Amino acid sequence: MDIVASIKSAIAPPHKAGYPFIVGGIAVWLLGVLVSHVLMWLGLIFWVFCLYFFRDPERVPPPRANAILAPADGLVVLVDSALPPPELEMPAVPLPRIAIFLSVLDVHVNRIPLAGTIQKIAYRPGKFLNAADDKASDENERNALRLTLPDGRDLAVVQIAGLIARRILCDVVPGERVKTGARFGIIRFGSRTDIYLPPGTLPLVARGQRMIGGETVLAELPPIPA
Repeated sequence: MDIVASIKSAIAPPHKAGYPFIVGGIAVWLLGVLVSHVLMWLGLIFWVFCLYFFRDPERVPPPRANAILAPADGLVVLVDSALPPPELEMPAVPLPRIAIFLSVLDVHVNRIPLAGTIQKIAYRPGKFLNAADDKASDENERNALRLTLPDGRDLAVVQIAGLIARRILCDVVPGERVKTGARFGIIRFGSRTDIYLPPGTLPLVARGQRMIGGETVLAELPPIPA
C-alpha cells in the first residue's frame, strides 16, 4: 500500500458501529472543557482513537471471477486444514483454513470473500483468549457464516472475538445474496477472522503475510472435479 493509499485509509469515514463511541468521546471532551483538563484530554484521545479504529475505507476487489479474497485486514497467523465449526452443519471433513489476526491498528470491517448466498449464521459464546493463539478458533466467542457459492460449493467465514474484543456485529441474514468484497460486519476491539475454503482449494498466502480485506487474493477457486 503506497503512502497516498495509507493516508486515505487512515482518514476514511467511520463505520456506523463506531458512532456511539465517537459521540461519547466528544461528550467527554466537552465535559472536560467545563470541569477538567485531564478529562478533556482523555475525551480527545478516545475520540481520535475511535475515529481511527472504526475507519471504513473503500476497497476495490480485483476483477477475477474465481478469486477468493481476504475477509479482513491483518496478519496471517495460520494456514492449515481443520474441521469447519460444527454449528454450520457442513460436512465433517478437514478444509483448508486461513486465520487472520487483527490488531487494534487494523481496519476491523469484515468483507465477503466471494459472491454467493448466506446459507447459515451461527453465534457461539466462548472465551476471550488472545486472538493470535491457535486455540482461539475453537475456544473463543465466535460468529460463523456458511456461504454457498453459485456452483453449490460452500465456504465458511468465522468472526472470532479476541482478548479485548467483546462485541461481534454481523449485518447479513440467512438467504441474503452477497457480492465479493461487500461489507458484512465488524468486530471490536482486536480480533481474528478465519476462512474455511472449499475442498481442494490451494491457499496462495503464507503465515506472516499482511492482508487487505476485500482486495488481497487468498486462493483461486478450483474447477469442480469431473
